[in-house]
Amino acid sequence: MSDKITHECGIAVVRLRKPLAYYQDRYGTSLWGFNKLFLLMEKQRNRGQDGIGIGSCKLNMPIGDPYIFRKRSADKDCLAKVFNGQVKSFNKRVRKRIIDSDDPEDVKKKFEFGGEILMGHLRYGTSGEFDEGSCHPYLRRSNWPTRTLMVMGNFNMTNTGTLNRTLIERGQHPVFGTDTQTVLEEIGFHLDEEHTDRYREYRERGEEGHENAEHIARALDVEKILREAGKHWDGGYAICGAVGNGDLFVVRDPHGIRPCYIYIDDEVVAVSSERVPLMTVFEADQKDVNALPAGGLLTVKANGDIKESTFSEALSPAPCSFERIYFSRGNDADVYQERKAMGAALTPQLIKAVDNDLDNAVFTFIPNTAEVGFFGMMEGLRNHRRTEVKQEILELSEKGELTEDKLDSLVMNNWPQGEKLAHKDVKLRTFISQEKGRATLASHVYDITYGLVEDKETTLVAMDDSIVRGTTLKQSILKILARTNPKKIVIASTAPQIRYPDCYGIDMSEMGKFIAFQATVNLIRRDGKASLLDDVRTACEAELKKPADQRQNVVQAIYADYTDEEISTEISRMVYPEESDWDGEVEVIFQTVDNLQASIPGPSGDWYFTGNYPTPGGTSTAIAAYITWHSGGNGRAYSLL
Repeated sequence: MSDKITHECGIAVVRLRKPLAYYQDRYGTSLWGFNKLFLLMEKQRNRGQDGIGIGSCKLNMPIGDPYIFRKRSADKDCLAKVFNGQVKSFNKRVRKRIIDSDDPEDVKKKFEFGGEILMGHLRYGTSGEFDEGSCHPYLRRSNWPTRTLMVMGNFNMTNTGTLNRTLIERGQHPVFGTDTQTVLEEIGFHLDEEHTDRYREYRERGEEGHENAEHIARALDVEKILREAGKHWDGGYAICGAVGNGDLFVVRDPHGIRPCYIYIDDEVVAVSSERVPLMTVFEADQKDVNALPAGGLLTVKANGDIKESTFSEALSPAPCSFERIYFSRGNDADVYQERKAMGAALTPQLIKAVDNDLDNAVFTFIPNTAEVGFFGMMEGLRNHRRTEVKQEILELSEKGELTEDKLDSLVMNNWPQGEKLAHKDVKLRTFISQEKGRATLASHVYDITYGLVEDKETTLVAMDDSIVRGTTLKQSILKILARTNPKKIVIASTAPQIRYPDCYGIDMSEMGKFIAFQATVNLIRRDGKASLLDDVRTACEAELKKPADQRQNVVQAIYADYTDEEISTEISRMVYPEESDWDGEVEVIFQTVDNLQASIPGPSGDWYFTGNYPTPGGTSTAIAAYITWHSGGNGRAYSLL
């Protein structure tokens, strides 16, 4: 993706099903689970670079010994620093004979992350502060293990304001920094209620002291707690948590917006945001790694009992299509094939863009994440050319005009040429404070392979994953490609035009920054229809007065009078690199929504392209984002809700 957007976080959970002594005997280390947690997080480091956190919960610890721990960091290279720091600390204590590394019980007692439940989080922040205090997991402590709670997740709640007001009405004093705190306190409230009900029940039976606490821990109904807590959540989420008594839970939103995968064998229960890390780390077959269903709830009791159930009714499925387009690593077999299909689906538009003159076209990709889509694009172009050649051969054969020379000409001519034209081999640091200076540096991030493009003769086609703001395209990418002096540059996006904000995890919340929106506003004003912009603002204000579940996305009226092609043409004009000396033509083409859906088997969420949100909070966010833009404001629009 040429425009950087911060995206969904990553989660990793390792719940050991055997005593630590088992892993010591079989694998030679009591830290088997800790090592697996690191690997799961390392394999998902693409999902978070703002900060990380790890947590540990130990089962059946003696009274007086701590049982729940966490470590968080927002430092540079925080993943390596946190794990290296823990390993160095462990080894140092082993050398000093403070810990006997061959004694699993000693390791469990004296090493903070020697627990049976291990949790890890990689953060790409979309709200709140960007410091250690904003990193997951969040922890709610109590002297009662059954009231102690640790929570982390990959999520964004659209109705945090409403949820906070509920907490206030109960008499609580919530901290407004993040929706994570809100989720923690909501689950914590119902956990307290469940604990209190159980406490009174067993006290009335005559149970006292530690015996009472053990009964509560065994009877704690985590499913009931999550069902109550999640009744009013609106958003996309995969949330994991551990209660201090050793109960573990994982929930996924009812539309399945955020991804969540589970692997279970006789040694471990493991969870992550992507399938391939689980397959790699645990050497598992794809069939053994399954998605947690939409509205699904996985619980593992302290005694090891595993149960998959639901905490909410599954609703119309809308998994985030950006997972398939960009976020998830392409080494997942399904994701790989889907990205190839997206590239191939652009074939008709590409043939038109180069006037079917493949002899004078060079196809490439930029940035590197578009490489798989590029493979699909080349496959689609080759199949197109094969079909043409086959048809021409059949026609010549029927006429008796097929000669060796004509056959050679058909086979050898007009064949698509794919090249690695741009190389991102150095990450330059934009240390210059002035905007113009930063743009100059950005234009040198890529090196160009010269000699592949004929001066003023070649059409250069570059594939991108998606185009969000167009800033990088205009200030960097097109300037870089223009150095080769082609006749024309075509930028092909495997994603459709991004027109609406995302509110379920991706940091795409400011509508006024989307180049498709900007282009449409330009067209509206150019056509003398500026009053439409005010009318939509009035309609948005009227919608916000309605109950959330009755609101309609009236912002869709902005795009109603313009075709995709008209908007793409205006985008092409807007991103033209005027500051360069190049005077060729620029054309930007986008995937169609229909072709995107056809490339991804099963339903997928497309609200950022269509404005059709799966939850009321999404529609409300789009309305609020438009009002914010119309008012000349910026930033996330949740404060209006």
